Amino acid sequence: MNYRYKEDETLKKLTKYINSTYTAHYSQNTFQATEFIIDLDHGEGFCIGNIIKYAQRYGRKNGRNERDLMKLIHYAIILMSIEPKQQPSEKSEPKQQPSEQSSQF
Repeated sequence: MNYRYKEDETLKKLTKYINSTYTAHYSQNTFQATEFIIDLDHGEGFCIGNIIKYAQRYGRKNGRNERDLMKLIHYAIILMSIEPKQQPSEKSEPKQQPSEQSSQF
């Protein structure tokens, strides 16, 4: 495949970056902190917060730091992997918005 935007090269770099996170100092224990956060059902907010953080930081800290983009993409991948686990079941009714709730006075 002849990729117009060198996606194949970018995916190789991304894979190398992600692999490095599994051998980094903060992952030397059996579990990474991210796993605990996900297990406590805070994974979605944690990932979205980090995606926003690295998107806003890109271009501001150390210039156009490709590593910030790698981190952003990695958190998006983690979010994609946890999304199905944290979705409410289709059988449950959606929560009503405050304006939709009937007054019980």
